[in-house]
Amino acid sequence: MMYVIRNSDQDRRLPVPRAVRATLWFGTYLAVVVAPLVFATIGIVEEQRGFWREFSVSLGFVGLSMMGLQYVLVARIQTLAKPFGEDALVHFHRYMGEVGTVLILAHPILLVVAVNVDYMNRINPFTAPWAGRFGTLAALFIVVVIVTSLWRRALRISYETWQLLHLIISTAAVAAAIVHVELIGHYINQPWKRALWVAMSLGFLAIFVWVRVVRPIARTRRPWRIASITAQPGDVAEVALKPMGHAGFTFAPGQFGWLSVDRSAFSVTQHPFSFSSNADNPSEITMSIKRLGDFTSTIHTAEPGSIAYLDGPHGVFSPDFYEGQAYVFLAGGVGIGPIMSILRTFAARNEATRCYLFYGAKSVREATYYPEICELADRLDLKVVVTVSEPGEDDAADVEYGFVDMKKLDAHLPHDKRNTFQYFICGPGAMQNSIENALGKLGIPADRVHTEKFNFV
Repeated sequence: MMYVIRNSDQDRRLPVPRAVRATLWFGTYLAVVVAPLVFATIGIVEEQRGFWREFSVSLGFVGLSMMGLQYVLVARIQTLAKPFGEDALVHFHRYMGEVGTVLILAHPILLVVAVNVDYMNRINPFTAPWAGRFGTLAALFIVVVIVTSLWRRALRISYETWQLLHLIISTAAVAAAIVHVELIGHYINQPWKRALWVAMSLGFLAIFVWVRVVRPIARTRRPWRIASITAQPGDVAEVALKPMGHAGFTFAPGQFGWLSVDRSAFSVTQHPFSFSSNADNPSEITMSIKRLGDFTSTIHTAEPGSIAYLDGPHGVFSPDFYEGQAYVFLAGGVGIGPIMSILRTFAARNEATRCYLFYGAKSVREATYYPEICELADRLDLKVVVTVSEPGEDDAADVEYGFVDMKKLDAHLPHDKRNTFQYFICGPGAMQNSIENALGKLGIPADRVHTEKFNFV
């Protein structure tokens, strides 16, 4: 696989072996995870400590390393995210948080169950020495982080409140765990081990400072203002942003950014939305935002002129990064946003590549950007298939009924070439899963199917 960077003048092909980069990054992740375990155990030969004690300690070290790396996974480092996609890294962050929690909790449980029941006194916060108290505190903090993340909606915790709690409690958990290791001292009792331990701790701290201090300072120097908010069908608001005192930025069509409005650049809460405008026009960027949650329900009423901060561009959900004889876009609901960015950019570039758009909506009346999509179909080599689940009197003659499924894909995509196309899916989770399964049954190679999933919490 190679990335293909396109612009309005010419294509610039940069050979970047994506699989190799992904493998190298994942190998680095594993190396950092096990590094504290390796340097902690080298040179220690104490058979009387027993297998289960050392094994439980090993699980604790690995779990702690994984928790420290959680900051890196969500630090929005573009070089790191590029081989995987930002959404994939966030989901990996979620799963590794669960795995790390299991390993950390297994550490004291094994000490009590498999080594000596008297260890209960060393983890009981009322009877334990300070080393044990900090270890117990770290474990409790991590449990709170996991519980509030997995059951946020059931606990009725708002997204904004959850983000703040997640940051504070997870940071406190890692800090308490580091203090626990320091007070135990047994595994970092040699100068070179302590130096490595301090280096890793400072590395995690540097990432934290970069994300929470350095980058917000940079954002304060590049503010945006809301130029307009335009209501679109499907309960969507198209928010137009203009740069204030700077040139803005271009992006690859289909990418996204993290948006905050009427808040400090240091605010913990930001929200990810795809860009929907022409990617090559830095003077104005638009985002299509559907009324779904706390922030999205209020953005419709924001006043033009409101100050906003934008962190981007992010993501690899763009035909600019993939070669194909044709592009197939599959959108549902507000998932049409990044696809509109791609189509608008293609129109501005006079793109001649064959394109297909399968767009699912409840009805034509609910289909966001439907009139403009029809206009773009006349300007591009674009075949549009609109599918509605709730037929109405206002439906156009060429609208199909039902859902975007294998039958419709098979009917409209040429059988002899479709394996050479690139496929981009954006929409509700159930729709994405269904279409991915349908493409798999049609024999489309998995490396030609690209998704954008914003279920980050």
